[in-house]
Amino acid sequence: MSIFYLEMQNKSLKINEIEEFDQKRWDEFVLNHKASSPYHLFAWKKAIEVAYGHKCIYLCAESNEGIHGILPMAYLHFPGIINEIVGLPFCDVGNCLAESGQAQDLLLSEAIIFFKKKGIKRLQLRGDLISTQNVRLQLQSIETGKVRMLLNLPASSEELFNSFKSKLRSQVRKAKKNRVRFKWGGLDEFDRAYHVFSKNMHELGSPVHSKSFLKAILYSYGERSKLGIAEYNSKIIGMGIILLGGNGVSIPWASTLREYNRLGPNMLLYWNFLKFSVDNNYTFFDFGRSSEGEGTYKFKKQWGAKQTPLVWYELNESGNHIKIKNQNKNNQRRWIAAIWQRIPLKLANGIGPYLRKYISL
Repeated sequence: MSIFYLEMQNKSLKINEIEEFDQKRWDEFVLNHKASSPYHLFAWKKAIEVAYGHKCIYLCAESNEGIHGILPMAYLHFPGIINEIVGLPFCDVGNCLAESGQAQDLLLSEAIIFFKKKGIKRLQLRGDLISTQNVRLQLQSIETGKVRMLLNLPASSEELFNSFKSKLRSQVRKAKKNRVRFKWGGLDEFDRAYHVFSKNMHELGSPVHSKSFLKAILYSYGERSKLGIAEYNSKIIGMGIILLGGNGVSIPWASTLREYNRLGPNMLLYWNFLKFSVDNNYTFFDFGRSSEGEGTYKFKKQWGAKQTPLVWYELNESGNHIKIKNQNKNNQRRWIAAIWQRIPLKLANGIGPYLRKYISL
């Protein structure tokens, strides 16, 4: 990578590519930045590289005083089909975090030089940026058609539970009355939990993330990840993974077996994730992205989550502005999902992960 320098308030900033031995410094910056997410942590990089083999490029702007900005990216490449840089793939946010617009622009300039030098077809950054002239001139905001659902957490789980509408409180209690049990799981129970996840993704018509990727997430994040399990008669009928950041908790994946949904395992899972977050002094819970008005949106909203725009940016290979409307292309997606649902589960679980590693959403 080329090296940029910037004199800023008597600080000489330079851009370096972070190596594994810099993980502690990287994570300290992330955990102390107000706009960070758990996906910005170095563990996301390690899981992607170990499980999927994608090259990750993690840049930092630093001076003798320490790190002043970071830009995490992953390079997804499949000859003739996929050739893109995403910051970051497989999540909603993974944008540049910086203390100033100058540090941010220095990082973005380095990324764009790499983009053009390698002849990459797309550069996508997920998350808001400081509005500078460099951003306005070189990047185009994307109309994702999605919103991010965030819940600000109160001081106690009791206060949170009492803030719910009576119907929601009854649904949580119903799961317990139906003898659905929540517990925190370990890697020894992961295979059974993954079966629930893979079956649910197949029913949704989507290729599933590989077992090795989710395991790598739990292993890389260590104490900053939790596997939650809903059991009924000793059978796992629901699962979810939460990741712990500096001030917030994110939930990238949760699934239940449809034939048991009448028992309310999803309500018990989410209540326990929220309770854990409050009891451990986190200030917000990130439910992830949704399309306004759809089922997942309504599910998240009932817990009190508020929508905020999901802002992404993109640059095409010519460097010109682009505008994408309705990125999800709903009609095409429904058609593909319908085909995928007809593939036998065992076959879908076999070939799905090979496709999913190149689908950055």
